[in-house]
Amino acid sequence: MSVRGTSFASFSSVAAELIELSRFCHERGWTPATSGNFSARLGDGTLAITASGRPKGALGVSDIVVVNAEGRLTGPSAARPSAETALHCQLYRHSSEIGAVAHTHSRAATVLSRRCAQEGYVTLSGYEVAKALSGMTTHTATVLLPVFVNTQDIRKLAEDVDAFMSAHPPVYGYLIAGHGLYTWGSDIASTIRHIEAIEFMLDCALLEGGLS
Repeated sequence: MSVRGTSFASFSSVAAELIELSRFCHERGWTPATSGNFSARLGDGTLAITASGRPKGALGVSDIVVVNAEGRLTGPSAARPSAETALHCQLYRHSSEIGAVAHTHSRAATVLSRRCAQEGYVTLSGYEVAKALSGMTTHTATVLLPVFVNTQDIRKLAEDVDAFMSAHPPVYGYLIAGHGLYTWGSDIASTIRHIEAIEFMLDCALLEGGLS
């Protein structure tokens, strides 16, 4: 059995990992209600992504859909891909080294992105856990998370993100004001590590700002 050229075993394995990633984030309060979306590359140029409007703590295989590089479903499906699929596709087009993408809606990411929207970025500096980010070798480095204006024009937002990433490498993630965090990794395991590290630093920054 296959999904448009992707072996069932490959899709099944990736879907299982995405379900576990979604549950991991939901259990930590990072995907309230039906928020958040998660994806991973498949071996044939397509990607598996969580379906729109599904609670992330209770996903099944039918809640993972396959889309092409433009974000269109590769075959019949009762589920729709995430409304923000274009943001995932932009990241995969931007770098062949990106193998998985995660979008969370934690309280820290939501509040800090609103607070820092005018400044245009959230600064995370001096945290030891920053070394969990791929390529980061010292806690003295500063992680800048750009903050983009929230908009329903997802394709325009994807263009803005792409332009920023091209002009300001390396970028470990970004925030959408009042919305949440996007981050990524070479595979699902590294993406989980990056989510944990960035969400931890965002929590610390929120607490240091006098909010709990």
